[in-house]
This record gives sequence, C-alpha cells and structure tokens, in this order.
Amino acid sequence: MSKCGCDAVGGHVLMTPRLHPTPRPSSLSLPWKKLRSKTRLKITVADATGNSRGSFTWALNQTVGGLLLPRRESSEEKVRSKKRVFFLDVNPLCYTGSTPSLHSFGHWVSLFFQQVSLSDPVIAVIDGERCNEYRQKLLPSYKAHRRKFSKQLPSQRFSSVSAGRSRQVVRDVLRKCNVPVLKIEGCEADDVVATLVGQVLQRGYRVVIASPDKDFKQLISEEVQIVMPMPEFGRWSFYTLKHYIAQYNCDPCSDLSLRCIMGDEVDGVPGIQHVAPGFGRKTALKLLKKHGSLENLLNAAAVRTVGRQYAQDALTKYADFLRRNYEILSLRRDVDVQLEEEWLFDRDSRNDSVVLSNFFKLLGETQKLTNQNTSHSSDG
Repeated sequence: MSKCGCDAVGGHVLMTPRLHPTPRPSSLSLPWKKLRSKTRLKITVADATGNSRGSFTWALNQTVGGLLLPRRESSEEKVRSKKRVFFLDVNPLCYTGSTPSLHSFGHWVSLFFQQVSLSDPVIAVIDGERCNEYRQKLLPSYKAHRRKFSKQLPSQRFSSVSAGRSRQVVRDVLRKCNVPVLKIEGCEADDVVATLVGQVLQRGYRVVIASPDKDFKQLISEEVQIVMPMPEFGRWSFYTLKHYIAQYNCDPCSDLSLRCIMGDEVDGVPGIQHVAPGFGRKTALKLLKKHGSLENLLNAAAVRTVGRQYAQDALTKYADFLRRNYEILSLRRDVDVQLEEEWLFDRDSRNDSVVLSNFFKLLGETQKLTNQNTSHSSDG
C-alpha cells in the first residue's frame, strides 16, 4: 500500500492515510513538489469489482504535513476552467453615437485584441443584407429610424465613387487578424450569434459576447458573459450573471419578458403602456416574479385573475400585442449556420499590430485627401 492510498468499497472512494510520520515529499510517487494552488486532481470512483463508476475533479490548495490536500471544485471554478470563445458583434463598433465611424471600429477592435481576447478564439459577425425584413413585416417601426453603416470609406463626406469599400475594409482587417467573419443573408448578427452560442456550449466551451447591444442580455448565464465597450472609461468591461442579477434583481429570462411588456424605444418596439397607460414597470416586475415568464403570465390571465383589474384587462385584451413583441425581441436560435472546428482554434495574434497600424494609416490618408478635396471645392 502507498503512503496515501485509495480503496474502492461499495462504489465509494476511501482515503486511507497512514498514521506514522509523513515522509519527505521527494519519496512519494506523485510529484507533490510541483503541485500548486491551481492544480486539479481527477479521481475515478470504482465499485467493489473494480469497474469504473465515474470520476470527479479535486482542486489542490491546502496543506497538511507538507502535502497539498484536495477539495471539491465549485461550479464556478469548473466554468472558469473551460476555454473561452468570443463572438465579436461588429456593426455597433462602427459608430460613434449614431454617426458611422471607421475610427471607432479601429479603436475598439484594437483594445479588444490587446486587453480582452488576447489569443482566445474570436468569431466576428456582421448583419446580412435585408436583415431586418423578418421583424419589420411583423412591426414596420422596428429599427426604422436607425442609420445604416455607410458603405463609403471616408468618415465625413461620402461619395458614390467609394461605395462598398468601408465594409470590405472592416472584413479585411478582421480576416488579416485571423478572425473568421460571418454574414448570413437575411439575418441579423444577433440571431447568428444566438444560434452559434448554443453550438459552442454543446462543445464544452464557455462564451463571451463582445457587444454593447442589450439584446444579448437574454443569453446571459454562468457560461455566457458579455463584454461591453465603455466609451466613458475608454475600455471594455465584463458583464456577468452576477452583474445582471445585481442590476435587475431578476432572471435573464424574466428580463426578455419585461422588455416585451415595457417595449424597447431604441428598437422602435412600443410597450403596453402605449395602449394601457396604467400598466407600468412596477406592475410588470411583480407579475413576472410570480409567474416567471410572459407566456406563463398570459396563459394564467386567460383562465383566472392574476392582478388588479386594469392589469387583468390589459393582459387579456393585448395578449397578441405582447406575443408579437416577444417574437420581435427574442433572439432566434435556428439560423442556418454551422460551427466550424477551425473557428475554435487559438487565434494567431502576430499580425495584429501591423494590420491595425496599416488600417489607421489608411484612415489618416483618406481623411487628409477628403480635407483637400473639401478645401478645393470651397476655393472653386
């Protein structure tokens, strides 16, 4: 028997340390000297016949008699041990406020590569052509006021001569930095990301979505985080499930239901208060905490009274209105796109500095040329 042995009895693991003084670590068969606080030990559980009954992992971080002893890993530690895959939502990064800006794209992508993703796999996603048609058929006001990212390269004055160059430049920068760029015709980037997130999680990875878009909050979980550009601080900031619960005091699934009730002015989706003025956020939160989701709430309201009369009347009268909002605001998970194995490889970042330097040089030359043309036009 070894100095610290394991016996299998009735499907349990029994730790049987000897009671005499512990020998020096160098005399053990395991390399205890090299074990650190982050070291993990996988232990297999066997039954009395020696057949495996599964395994579990221990993290080694405590010492007794000079030896590191195991403790069971928490669920949070297990999640952290998984490899990360980043999704980069490109379109919002190409704006400063509501103004299209390639400088904004370059700034945030540069910080993202240097401070956030490093060599982790990154998958970039861009809105496809006619991406809003599906939702605009349900609600014509959906994103109707948003300015599309210009297809021209100059960031101030645009001419039809350079049409299409801006989008191509963005794709070229990302591809030269070894980032695959996805664009699915007729689909919003949000839906493509939501579909691929499920596929990545099935492979055993955890996900980080790089975007300022609040729509992605409905995907947040222990294994899905968001990292947001923060212009006021000039950096990216991680946003996790803990942050979400602290901010909203509800589950991410309830948040989507809440947005369907209250609407989304930014996306042009009206809330129930437009048709039932007495129905406010406080009422919506109270009902959702009790029923869990919008669909549960509507189903309950259809057969019994769920709240005060004004709320009951609104939920029964405008059920179709609210279900339409849900169809518009919920992210689709059924886009026809399949995860490629090569997208999960560590990203080769050796070209980053050269590619981004050339990109900013191009922007500077283009801006200089634009200013000269503007000056000549004024002189004429």
